[in-house]
Amino acid sequence: MVLEICVDSLDSAVVAEKGGAERVELCSDLLEGGITPSAGLIQRVRAAVSIDLFVMIRPRGGDSVYSGSELEVMEADIAEAQRLGADGIVLGVLNQDGTVDIEGTERLVKMAAPMQVTFHRAFDMTRDLERACEDVIATGAHRILTSGGKQTARLGAEQIAGLVRRAGRRIAIMAGSGINAHNAHELARSTGVPEMHASLRKRAESPVRYRNNGVTMGSRKNEEFLRYQLIEADVRALRGALDSITEAASAGRSVQ
Repeated sequence: MVLEICVDSLDSAVVAEKGGAERVELCSDLLEGGITPSAGLIQRVRAAVSIDLFVMIRPRGGDSVYSGSELEVMEADIAEAQRLGADGIVLGVLNQDGTVDIEGTERLVKMAAPMQVTFHRAFDMTRDLERACEDVIATGAHRILTSGGKQTARLGAEQIAGLVRRAGRRIAIMAGSGINAHNAHELARSTGVPEMHASLRKRAESPVRYRNNGVTMGSRKNEEFLRYQLIEADVRALRGALDSITEAASAGRSVQ
């Protein structure tokens, strides 16, 4: 069972590897759902970890309907990620009607080769998951990250299981959103996914002692001094839960 951890810092990437993850998804601004990280961050993470590094290609927050100029930015970011040694990229491109933008996505997938491509949870915003699955397959992408069109993978488990059956060997289905050591075993049993994606972030106290609460640097009020951190023990616990599933399967026992 492959474990991918979503990270937004060099420190978290190192912790993910130490905790047993096989892959990191590197983003910036996870409070916005993740956008393309800087070249400097990609470079330093690549130098620090030996596990697979997938880079988020998302030029802004908000929806996943992109203009021609935004697609050009994404192309430039893909080229930079490849130059800096990324193993894969993560993206999602939709049409205004809630369908997968096959042409735009295929254009980016072809440019990214030979890197792998994950179609991210923009997939969960589509109007028809079964059709979207076929559309993503048509683009040549290698996997779909999904919570089954629900807020969490646990709530979307039935839909994820259906996608696993539909996809077969044509594309990998990776479950994500709200996954931890406590629910991973049941989720694996009920869905049959070969890969799981988690962030496992916890709030961390800011070291800033003087705080001007009358000024906000960004658009999120009350979050000016909010930080998150990844705890190695949490990654190890999730890795252990996934390993127990693999061991049971190897021994010929059902996962219960």
